[in-house]
Amino acid sequence: MDNPNKPILLIVDDNPTNIKVLFNFLKESGFKVLVAKDGESALSKLQEISPDLVLLDVMMPGIDGFETCRRMKEDPKLKEIPVIFMTALSDTVDKVKGLSLGAVDYITKPFQQEEVLARINLHLKLRSLTLDLAQKNEKLENFNHELERQVEERTAELKRTQSQLVLGEKMSALGQLVAGVAHEINNPVNFIYGNLRYASEYTHGLLELVQKYQEKDPDPGEEIEELIEEIDLEFVNEDLPRLLNSMQIGAERIREIVLSLRNFSRVDEAEFKEADLHAGIDSTLMILHSKTKAKGDDPGIEIIRDYGKLPLVKCYPGQLNQVFMNLLVNAIDALEENRKSERKIEIITQKREKDIEIRITDNAGGIPPEVQDKLFNPFFTTKPVGKGTGLGLAIVHSIIVEKHGGTIECQSQVNDGTAFILRLPVDN
Repeated sequence: MDNPNKPILLIVDDNPTNIKVLFNFLKESGFKVLVAKDGESALSKLQEISPDLVLLDVMMPGIDGFETCRRMKEDPKLKEIPVIFMTALSDTVDKVKGLSLGAVDYITKPFQQEEVLARINLHLKLRSLTLDLAQKNEKLENFNHELERQVEERTAELKRTQSQLVLGEKMSALGQLVAGVAHEINNPVNFIYGNLRYASEYTHGLLELVQKYQEKDPDPGEEIEELIEEIDLEFVNEDLPRLLNSMQIGAERIREIVLSLRNFSRVDEAEFKEADLHAGIDSTLMILHSKTKAKGDDPGIEIIRDYGKLPLVKCYPGQLNQVFMNLLVNAIDALEENRKSERKIEIITQKREKDIEIRITDNAGGIPPEVQDKLFNPFFTTKPVGKGTGLGLAIVHSIIVEKHGGTIECQSQVNDGTAFILRLPVDN
């Protein structure tokens, strides 16, 4: 039974005697031998089979051995097959010509069997080593490509993780700072707020007492009359209650701001717990009030709240506040760049069958479709260098999808606006 792994040799020669001698000798030496009687038939046969080595006669009818070799080396499928020329010529010029065409060796007629066998085995061994080296190089190249790909992935993951940690630390530091400021403001504000009621009562009593004195003694004397005129007692009677009322309203506003700051910081709410999402949105809007309010000729950005009736939601409240902050800041930035005459952000919430939906919509210029597919990719940003890290929406996606098991979707129409739809699971 023939060994299927026998090396295959192709003899190309027009001399029947040479073919017979080589065929029998090489077959007995353990090779599988094929024969072609001219260059054209050899090239045709080479399209069907791929021998391990070609023994090629130089002088043949039709195209000679040199032309046959040249065509082989021009064919990508054949160029790596080693060619040994067979010739009776001893001219060095012919040998140089053959080698320059890509042949690997020469054997001279009449054949010396031991020499022929030694040269064939040498070049088959070299071909085997070359193929083996090529395979190893290919594997090494593939390994390097895979290694480079893994390094790029790990580097991107590391950068993303580092950036998330840095941003998380910044948000934590901001939360600590906001909480500290809120705490420091809270005590004196409560003191002022609590005492304003008494101040208002005392003032009312004193003004009433002055009025009674005026009724009892309409002519208090020149000195008191001058003092009444100097302090404009009539105006004080009218304005002081309004002044105290304004102070009361201002103190209440400061208390609301402090409460919003404390709600936004959520320093004591790192665990998974029930929270009022509307309170988180409102506290975030309060933090951003200076960016949305009217200033001079700038009419500001209209904030439309269309809140549905929501249950308390189990979540990480501080992280969701970070989501609201990132989405609202992006909407505000887009509106500031767009500079429409009427700019607005609409926030709609609703309880659905199995989740809570929060929709934040702006009427800026919209986002092109080719950009929408990349919005949640880490480090992708359309903002100028130095204005955006490309991490805001990636972190929003991570918090909503990975931390809360929800979904986030972007719907945008160019020249119209953009909506980000958040959906958070909720127990019915």
